[in-house]
Amino acid sequence: MPEFPDPGSRNPLATDCRRCPALVESRECISWGNGPLDADLVVVGEAPGAGDPEADRWQGGNWTGMAYTSRHSGRRIRELLADAGYGPERCYFTNAVKCFPADPDAESPTNREPTAAERDTCRPYLREEIETVAPRAVVPTGKHATKSVLAMDDREVNGFLDAVLEPVESPALGTTVVPLLHPSYQDVWLGRLGDTRDEYIEKFSSILEYC
Repeated sequence: MPEFPDPGSRNPLATDCRRCPALVESRECISWGNGPLDADLVVVGEAPGAGDPEADRWQGGNWTGMAYTSRHSGRRIRELLADAGYGPERCYFTNAVKCFPADPDAESPTNREPTAAERDTCRPYLREEIETVAPRAVVPTGKHATKSVLAMDDREVNGFLDAVLEPVESPALGTTVVPLLHPSYQDVWLGRLGDTRDEYIEKFSSILEYC
């Protein structure tokens, strides 16, 4: 099991944010980035899920205030990166959208996809984080995180699976973008890529050697 991040590594960029009224209404707290500010990688999730306040530590960013701290996705992506040679001392974790986007039609707390407007509104925070860390590579996980990162260079994502593990230079950010599968759907889509988990990690690690 990966190590739970030090709460002292949480990097709040504002004491509060009320730019998106629907997200203010649905969140428990803002899920800010966490990790060293001189990290090799900035790992970008889509948005925090509902989380589980009864969980042991890994409650999720909606409760911990730190991105990628859920029992499922948080632990899984941190473990994958560590297996690729990028442990917690080398990664800064954040989200494209910092607040839990609740599905208003669900009977129990469930996240919906963040809207384009929410990604746009939150993007200045993400840009500030990336510029502060100045990483070797930005690693967006999933379609919406990838869209948000590539939008900084006015790029679009046409066919997300085709973008996975395809490095893209980002003049706007001064670094390389290397998209990964979202950890929640990793097992489903690895077969579509034709890779085992070990092959996927090896390819990712090899790409980063040249970033």
